[in-house]
Amino acid sequence: MPRAVTPTPTPNPNAMRFSLGESALSASPSYAGAEAAANTPWARRLFEIPGVLSLFAVNDFVTVTKDVHAGWEAIVPHVVEVLQNATFE
Repeated sequence: MPRAVTPTPTPNPNAMRFSLGESALSASPSYAGAEAAANTPWARRLFEIPGVLSLFAVNDFVTVTKDVHAGWEAIVPHVVEVLQNATFE
């Protein structure tokens, strides 16, 4: 069953917090780009979404930072889908 993922705006209009609804991460990874996420399947999939620039994850949420020219309306549904079905290791 997919986990509940809730997007929440942050004070930075180019960053969105995605709550996972459960403690899913034992570490606090940060990825400044796709190369840094190459060995992490869920993060690699998020970087495949056009406009995603960086990721920061802690315990029960992932913060996604987007390119200033990208729109959240095109990014959020894809991020939610990836995180709902992600396996965090």
